[in-house]
Amino acid sequence: MWLSSVFLKTLRDYRIPIFGWGIGMGLVVVSPMASVAALVTTPQARAQLASLAATFAWNADVVAVDTIGGYATFKIGIFIFLIAVWPLLAASRMLRGEEETSTLDVLLSVPRPRLRVALEKVAAMWTALLAMGLLIGLIVFAGGQKFGADFGLGNGLLFGLNLALICAVIGGLALLISQFTQERGTAAGWTAGLLLIFVVLDMVHRVVANSEWISRLSPIYYYNQTKALVPGYGVNVGAMLLLLALTLILSGAALWLFVRRDVGGTVSVPRWLRLPEQAASQALPVRDLSLRSVYARGIGMIAMPTLWWTLGIAGFAGWMVFAVQQMASRLSSLLASSPAAMNLIKNIGGGSASFEAGFLSAIFVLLPLLLMAFAVTQVNGWTADEQDGRLELVLAAPQRRLGVLLARFAALASSTVFIGVVTLLAAAGAAIITGVRVDSGNLAAATLGIIPLGLLVAAVGYLAAGWLRTAADTGLLSFLLLIWFFISFIGPELQLPDATLRLSPFYYYGSPLLHGLAFTSVVGLVAVAAVALGLGALRFVRKDIGV
Repeated sequence: MWLSSVFLKTLRDYRIPIFGWGIGMGLVVVSPMASVAALVTTPQARAQLASLAATFAWNADVVAVDTIGGYATFKIGIFIFLIAVWPLLAASRMLRGEEETSTLDVLLSVPRPRLRVALEKVAAMWTALLAMGLLIGLIVFAGGQKFGADFGLGNGLLFGLNLALICAVIGGLALLISQFTQERGTAAGWTAGLLLIFVVLDMVHRVVANSEWISRLSPIYYYNQTKALVPGYGVNVGAMLLLLALTLILSGAALWLFVRRDVGGTVSVPRWLRLPEQAASQALPVRDLSLRSVYARGIGMIAMPTLWWTLGIAGFAGWMVFAVQQMASRLSSLLASSPAAMNLIKNIGGGSASFEAGFLSAIFVLLPLLLMAFAVTQVNGWTADEQDGRLELVLAAPQRRLGVLLARFAALASSTVFIGVVTLLAAAGAAIITGVRVDSGNLAAATLGIIPLGLLVAAVGYLAAGWLRTAADTGLLSFLLLIWFFISFIGPELQLPDATLRLSPFYYYGSPLLHGLAFTSVVGLVAVAAVALGLGALRFVRKDIGV
């Protein structure tokens, strides 16, 4: 039955992400509800909680944080957009990925219109997102009932629907961009960079006064207009309809372009608008430097995604330094009148830490999460090359298997180092310009310390690639990242034991902006990454390609 239509076959392929992301993100939203009841026992405690939330207004709008639904909405904040990694990858490989492997040629050879094939694939992705939203909504409602929240089943389902809509917008954007690129990795990289820009644009109006018009340029702004779990705030129907319209426009434009271009080709655009990838594809790359070695080819393949992720991560670090400077001046009166807020900053940064350093340290924990998300998207390229048969030509040449794997991993490692170094330069430059007081050595530790975490995710991905296909490998890494995030950012509120907290790599990152990096922790992360890479290499050199 599942093979009777393109829609059902595609939806079947999405069954693991549906349950993994749906259940995982639902539990992440529910987790803060378990601790909020203890934070709002008295009117004074409620006031202090609102004051503390105001210090982190860059994360999300401070609305009814003294309620279970309001606190969960605020606590998750921008972390909820981790789920957008799935539609970003799924949409970028939906058509372009099958064109790369020529499987779309076979599919289009049957008596079925091209538009129908593409439309069924897009409909399957939308259905999968709705199913994820349904699971999330049901789990959030069940969690709310467990902990005494005052929102109903309808509110939980609307929360899931709103999340599915913003994911559909990101998926539609990735699908549209893939019409202009030769490779799915490039489309995913561009979309991920734009997603980070959208996140930053949405933050602007919460940091800089009278700048809401800038935030309106981001679709995430309209997602945040609906807070279905917040009592008295409810749903902004107009904002949700706008997200639906954006989804239809982006996806519709992508399908319109797809049916009018050659399979395997790209949409023709003026020369000055062409992507570097398109310009290079006009001639055979017989003398291209990227063909001199496997390492050079690996660098060439991930150059554009690396550029966009670098701009996004480094730009985010520089922006947050600026945001801290803006927030410090706006919150000075709050800190003077709120002992709880002052104690929070001291607990984060230690008694001798300045407000700027302590506040910035709390924000910089996002940097390793972003770099690890980059590693997840790029491991996808290695597994896809094996699954699609591109490694067979490489290994037919006088190339040792181990050398090929290490060269490709080295290319990814070089990209992570590049992102870390540029992020350091951006953060240091922003600190100098804004006058934010941070220790230069600790700033280097905070930015360069994200590199071992990125390498760890990449190594685990290469290990899993020995047994899993592309979608399953990416799904496993995404799920691991979600679990690690849950342990480190929600676990302390749930009073999880220290042994459990140590299972997450984020635990070993610590607060390097204030205390530097623990040498043993860095060595431990690198050692685990080396073991994972070694086991992955052992598996790769002994197994049949494509198995």
